[in-house]
Amino acid sequence: MKATTMSELRMPTLNRVLLSGRLTRDPELKFTAGGTAVCNFSLAVNRRYKDQGGQWRDETTFINVVTWHKAAETVNKFLHKGSPVIVEGRLESRSWETEAGQKRSVIEVRADQVRFLEKSESSPDDAPPEQPE
Repeated sequence: MKATTMSELRMPTLNRVLLSGRLTRDPELKFTAGGTAVCNFSLAVNRRYKDQGGQWRDETTFINVVTWHKAAETVNKFLHKGSPVIVEGRLESRSWETEAGQKRSVIEVRADQVRFLEKSESSPDDAPPEQPE
């Protein structure tokens, strides 16, 4: 029987992220040189846990999110600082060099879907009209 090496193993990979949180700032909409919309925002995701002394503690993680095309324009139009959302997407890494020649890199969530958890005042009214009493 032949031994299998690590290089011969084909492990399936998974890169999916599902987050629920609130925007920490207003979305920033930009357009690429080719006219493609790209929107960046930051999400605060909280975790509540009990410490060793039995006291409840809150831990907040701040995550950068980017969305593209029509979704980018929709996020920019209807969301603002404090808006609650669910973001589904994948982790993506990008690198660049500053004008001073310093190398920078970031890991962020590239959103495939952003679900609004609260109706925006400026969003279209999809609710049925109220019935008179």
